[in-house]
Amino acid sequence: MRICIYGAGAIGGHLGAKLARAGAAVSLVARGAHLAAMRADGLTLIEDGERTTTPVTATAEPAELGPQDYVVVTLKAHQVPGVVEAMRPLLGPDTCVVTAVNGVPWWYFYRLEGPYQDHRLETVDPGGVQWDGIGPERVLGCVVYPAAEVTEPGVVTHLEGDRYSLGEPSGERSERAQALSKTLQAAGLKAPVRPRIRDELWVKLWGNLAFNPLSALTGATLDVLATDPGTRAVARHMMVEAQAIAETLGVRFAIDVDKRIDGAASVGAHKTSMLQDLERGRPLELDALVTAVQELGRITETPTPTIDTVLALIKLRAATPQG
Repeated sequence: MRICIYGAGAIGGHLGAKLARAGAAVSLVARGAHLAAMRADGLTLIEDGERTTTPVTATAEPAELGPQDYVVVTLKAHQVPGVVEAMRPLLGPDTCVVTAVNGVPWWYFYRLEGPYQDHRLETVDPGGVQWDGIGPERVLGCVVYPAAEVTEPGVVTHLEGDRYSLGEPSGERSERAQALSKTLQAAGLKAPVRPRIRDELWVKLWGNLAFNPLSALTGATLDVLATDPGTRAVARHMMVEAQAIAETLGVRFAIDVDKRIDGAASVGAHKTSMLQDLERGRPLELDALVTAVQELGRITETPTPTIDTVLALIKLRAATPQG
């Protein structure tokens, strides 16, 4: 089984290091100083206080690797359309593309029974670049739970979590999903195959939709946002609007909104990825986490007044130079 991790930063590096240590035939696509360090010295994973370095195959040129059995995409959602063309040499006739990406996926409506089946989402796939260039039939959904960071070039520090939930858009327990699940489990990871991957996707998105933009607007950490009466109320309104959209699309929520908010509070004084990106002058992951939910609201004719307001504010914040 040949596995390529496309975008081997924090999450991709964690996944790649675990697979490489388990002896899997894994390669990593990366760039810059991180790539140079991995090629020179291997990939180092710091986990539970232990530091382990493993030699890895790493490159900036996917064409050097050839067709793969699985391509696991661990980029941020807005980065993926720009690499579809470069990804093509990795895609053989039966290659499975695992979308380990936050937010509403571009393939969301593929094989989803109902009036919106095979509808394309412009906010996360402008011009259908991924739909046409990758093909939704290749896709295996993935909800990522681990948290990690690149603490220096070639070094990934694992913070928490070990689950990568997998699921076919159709809900079937396919051979390819089960085979990848076994490989990830052999690497010491949890990788359940879910029949309703969209349900799980929404529970994670639920929090990201609200707390990421609110943190970037306020500079506050999760524990403050989820317990301050004002910001908690705004987050709750956004999440209730999102729940109405999701349930219109057939999603079932296993927990209620207040428990989800309390769960965010329990994480503690954590800066969201969007706040970190804002502070570092990086593009914000707005479209997959917020704008796509607004688009789903328009498609399902579900009002999103709070989401609309917060989205307008964070778009302007992202466009305003940091001083």
